[in-house]
Order: sequence, then C-alpha cells, then structure tokens
Amino acid sequence: MTTAPTPAVEAAASEAAAPAAAAPAAAAARAAAAAHAPLPAPPSVHVRAVITWLAIFPLVAVGMLLIAPIADSWHPVLRAFALTLVVVPLAVYVVVPQLMRAYGALRRRRAPRSGDGA
Repeated sequence: MTTAPTPAVEAAASEAAAPAAAAPAAAAARAAAAAHAPLPAPPSVHVRAVITWLAIFPLVAVGMLLIAPIADSWHPVLRAFALTLVVVPLAVYVVVPQLMRAYGALRRRRAPRSGDGA
C-alpha cells in the first residue's frame, strides 16, 4: 500500500533539491568567469630549476647530517638510495609546491596592475 507524500515531505524535498540545482549553475558561472580571465604565464625553465635547487639542496644537506651517524658504514649507493627515498617525495609533494606558490604570489604582487598608467 502506497501513500501520497505529505506537503511537509514535498517541501523538504524541494528545499533539498534547490541547493543541489544551484551548485551546477554556480560552478558554470565560475567556469565562465575563469575562461575570460587571462592565465598567468608559467615560470620559465630557469626559474623552475632555481626553485627546485632551493628545495633539494637544504633537504639533502640536512638529510646527510641526520643519517650520517647511522649510515657511516653503509655503501655510498645505499646511502644515496636511503637519502633520495625521503628527499625526493618531500621535495616534489611538499617543498617545491610551496616555493612555487610563494613565487607566484611574489610575481602577482610585483605585476603591474591594469589601469596603472606611467
């Protein structure tokens, strides 16, 4: 036996559907606005190389100091393997993205604003 939904149930269902219907519209509006905004140029290969070096060098230097007491007797290849096993993911997933964000923020701050006349 089926019963017809009560007006309260229908109202609750329509209220729940309203935000869900608005979400795709809002996403479409953001996508349209983003399509018209100019994308910043990616950093040059030279800037990316410097940022990568700025991430890798301190990690390797600190890593070598930290593993020196336990890895002194290890073969150099094993030492390099152990060090890069930690340093590379740390650099790729944590340090380089933070440095790239900082570089982008610095570039945006130093970029000339539209409407600024010289």
